[in-house]
Amino acid sequence: MSKSEITLLDCEYFPCIAWYQSFVQAQHLSIEMYEHFVRSSYRNRCELTGPNGKIMLSIPLESGRNQRTLMKDTKVCNRQAWQALHWKTLVACYGRAPYFEYYEAPLQSFFQKKFVYLTDVNLEAIALINRLLRIDNTWNLTTHYEKYPQQPTLDLRTTYSPHQAINKTFTPYIQNFEERNGFQPNLSILDMLFCLGNHSLDVLLKP
Repeated sequence: MSKSEITLLDCEYFPCIAWYQSFVQAQHLSIEMYEHFVRSSYRNRCELTGPNGKIMLSIPLESGRNQRTLMKDTKVCNRQAWQALHWKTLVACYGRAPYFEYYEAPLQSFFQKKFVYLTDVNLEAIALINRLLRIDNTWNLTTHYEKYPQQPTLDLRTTYSPHQAINKTFTPYIQNFEERNGFQPNLSILDMLFCLGNHSLDVLLKP
């Protein structure tokens, strides 16, 4: 990766671990705002582990998931109590995780806020994780859409998906319910946060 290269990422909800590895290892960062919303992606969902395997948390959207709206204009459907459900699920799955108590208060406050736009949810979630893990990377938001970016760019906008395996090896760590489900790679950064706490950044920075 050259020092002038920009890493271009999609705007995810409590991003997957591979996304965060790319984020912390990049020299220059941009997060895409002007693509069309991509259904069945991490843009409005994240994956956790529970007693019976993976759990998907999904943010409901106005006009449903079949809309053709720019990411920056995609609105959250607050007629459903999705935040209360997501927080209840986190407590049920991670309430006894080693580091849950250290991050409980700021995360609970996050899930009590009201948001209009999906990008507001996602960007605040990223900013919160950065504060908790003391990640000081800065990023820019795109101002227009480029299918083929002009300057040297590592384009990762379509790289990370719940339905697409990633050709890389993830550093294992002790997870909740691992004795039942085995190690689950590339879950939401929340899983690593609750299981590894402030040691998470050391793992994310590994090549």
